Amino acid sequence: MSEIALSTRLRTTDFARRLWAKEKPWLFTGGLLLSLLVIAPSQGIASAESVAGNLLHIAPYLLLSIGIAAYAGATGADGLIARAFTGSTAIMILIAAVAGGLSPFCSCGVIPLIAALLAMGVPLSAVMAFWLASPVMDPSMFVLTTGVLGVEFAIAKTITAVGLGVFGGYAVHLLTRAGRLGDPLREGVGNGGCGGAKVRTAKPVVWSFWRESERVSKFFREGTKTTLFLLKWLSLAFLLESLMLAWLPADLVVSTLGGTGVMPIVIATVVGVPAYLNGFAALPLVGGLIEQGMAPGAGLAFLVAGGVTSLPAAIAVWALVKRPVFFLYIALALVGSFASGLLFQLWTTI
Repeated sequence: MSEIALSTRLRTTDFARRLWAKEKPWLFTGGLLLSLLVIAPSQGIASAESVAGNLLHIAPYLLLSIGIAAYAGATGADGLIARAFTGSTAIMILIAAVAGGLSPFCSCGVIPLIAALLAMGVPLSAVMAFWLASPVMDPSMFVLTTGVLGVEFAIAKTITAVGLGVFGGYAVHLLTRAGRLGDPLREGVGNGGCGGAKVRTAKPVVWSFWRESERVSKFFREGTKTTLFLLKWLSLAFLLESLMLAWLPADLVVSTLGGTGVMPIVIATVVGVPAYLNGFAALPLVGGLIEQGMAPGAGLAFLVAGGVTSLPAAIAVWALVKRPVFFLYIALALVGSFASGLLFQLWTTI
């Protein structure tokens, strides 16, 4: 009996370890939410509603991006997309930055496309340019920013989006040429760095993939895999974000970001990461701060840094790429945000 009991305990322990290794986000999210419901029921309910609401809000963008990525893989069009990113690196980075600045995808919704592009073998420099520019500005954000902060601020934010993408793309290109940042994707995400074969080997594209059962299976398989991957990480991210918004006093943010000069821009860049709300909710906050005397450059730095490195976006990036690429992503976002805030501040004082 002792041997049977020992064998059972070993199997149970092994199962628990494998479950924790594969499903840490789900287990941590469930445990944290359950703890909140026991210790602070009202906050637990509010956080659960916040997670559901945020997921519902970004669902159209997620479904669109997941569908595009799955369709490209099922039809074989991913090879065409990858080959479109061959040629002059300078042109690739510029096009990717402009496309990111004009795309309607948020920093979370663009994750499936980023994973697909990297798995196809698209250079990390072009992908990073798109990745950094995408969450900063989109058409609806431009209109809202114009209404809340003025057209000059909206134009500055748009230029910043493209400039940040170009800056990040070239920085990654230089590091890549130096032999760094190989195989950026984590193990088990996409095809890692081996997707470059799709660029070198031309394969026929079957646009009507639903006529072949194998391609249909691949479409649903890839779509389901990506959806579950995003759900587990974004659920955790939105849960943590709800707690941050509930327990981080707004008055503290206002008092910290007030004032003029270079130091408020530095503070706004750093504080923008944990204190950021979301692209639309942050605009009235920044508008109120500017009315109270905050430098416009600090406001721009806060919006850009928070948009690129917001908690949901950062956690999704962490789950997708290896640590060196993640920390480079954060560093590029912070440096670019500070530089954009400083340049905008100089522009407004001329």
